[in-house]
Amino acid sequence: MTNQMPDESAKETVGSSLVEFLTVLVKYRKFLIIFIGSITIIATAYALLAPRWYLSTAVVLPAEQTDLLGGISGLSSLVKGFSASKGLAGLTGSDETDRYIAILQSATVVNDVIKKFDLRNNYDMQDDYYENVVKELESNINFEVGDEGQLLIDVYDKHPQRAADMANHFVDLLNEINSKLHVLNAKANREFIEKRYEKNLDDIILLEDSLESFQKEYGVVSVPEQLKTTVEAMAGIYGQLAEKEIEVEVLNKTYGKSHPLTSLSQTELDVLKDKINAINSGANINSDEINLLIPFKKAPEMAKSYLKIYRGLEIQYKILEFVTPLYEQAKVEEVRNTPSVLVLDRAGPAERKAKPRGSLYALLSFVISLSLGLFAVFTMEMVYRIRERDPQKYEYLFGWIQQGFKLPIRKN
Repeated sequence: MTNQMPDESAKETVGSSLVEFLTVLVKYRKFLIIFIGSITIIATAYALLAPRWYLSTAVVLPAEQTDLLGGISGLSSLVKGFSASKGLAGLTGSDETDRYIAILQSATVVNDVIKKFDLRNNYDMQDDYYENVVKELESNINFEVGDEGQLLIDVYDKHPQRAADMANHFVDLLNEINSKLHVLNAKANREFIEKRYEKNLDDIILLEDSLESFQKEYGVVSVPEQLKTTVEAMAGIYGQLAEKEIEVEVLNKTYGKSHPLTSLSQTELDVLKDKINAINSGANINSDEINLLIPFKKAPEMAKSYLKIYRGLEIQYKILEFVTPLYEQAKVEEVRNTPSVLVLDRAGPAERKAKPRGSLYALLSFVISLSLGLFAVFTMEMVYRIRERDPQKYEYLFGWIQQGFKLPIRKN
C-alpha cells in the first residue's frame, strides 16, 4: 500500500490538471472561438485578397575557361597551369559563383534594373526615397548557389512576365559586366607581361652586345672550346720541346756545339721556346684578329668575363621561353569575346502565384492565435483566482491597474 501511494497521487494530480485545463477551455470557449477564428479568417482573407506575387527563376553555370597553354610543349607545369586571364585570383582559386553574386548585388546592376523596369512606379513608391526602392527590390530577389554549383536567380514580381524579364535581365547584366571585368583583368595582365617581355628583350640585346664586345676585345669566339684547343696545342708543343731538348743534348755530346746539326737543332729549340712564351703571354696577338689559341696568362680573366656574360644570356633566354607563351596568351585573352556564364535555364512567366500562400497564412495564423488565446485565457483565470483566494496578494501585484480595469469577482 505504501508503494502505491505516490503513483495514485500523481495520477490524481495529472487528472486534476487535465480537468482544470478543459474547464478553462470550456469557460472561455466563446472568446477562444471568436479570437482564433477572427485572426485566422482575417489573415487568410488577406492572403487571398492581397496582390499576387509571381516567382521566376533563371539558372546559370560558370563558363569553362580554355587553357590555351595546354598544348604547348616544353613548358613547365607551372606555366601550363597559369592563365593570364585569371591573374592573382587564378592562383588563389577564388569561387566563381561568389564573384557572380557580388556582381548581381552591386549598385550598378540594381540601379540598372530599377531604371529599366521603372520599379519606382511599378512598386507605387514615387514619393519614397530611392533607398527604399532599392530595399524593396532586394527583398524581391534572391541569389542562391545550388548543390551542383549552379547559380539560381529568383525574382518576385506582381506580373509574371515582368518577373521573367527581370530574371533574364539579371543574367544579361551578369554576363556583360563579368565579360568587361574579364577584359580589364586580361588587359592589365597583358600590359604587365608585355613590360616584362620587352625588358627581357632589352636585357638580351644588352648581353649580346657585351658578348660581341668581349669577342672583339680578346679576339675569341668561344672561350671554353678555344681554351680546350689551346691546352691540347700547348701539350703538343711541350712534347716537341722535350724531344728537341733531348736531340740537342745528344748532338752536343756527339758532335759538339759548333757542329751544324747541333746549331740547327738549337735554333729549332729556341723557336719552340719563343712560341711557348708568346702563347703564354699573348704578346703577339692582334686584337683585330680571331685567335684560336688563348693566352694562358689571360685565360682566368677571360673565362670569368665570358662565363658572366654567358650565364646572363642563358638566364634571359629561359625567361624569354617562359614569358613568350604567356604574352601571346594574354593578347588572345584580351580580345577574346566568349560568354563568361552559361545559361542553363532562362526564366519564363509563372502560371501560379508564389506568395502570399493562403494555406500557409491560415496555418500560421491559427497556430499563433491559438497560442496567444490560450496564454490570454489562462492569464485571466490566474488573475481571477489570485483575487478570490488572496486579495492582499492581488492588491500587491495588480493594484496599479485597478484604475484602468475593473475585474468582476467570480461567484461560486
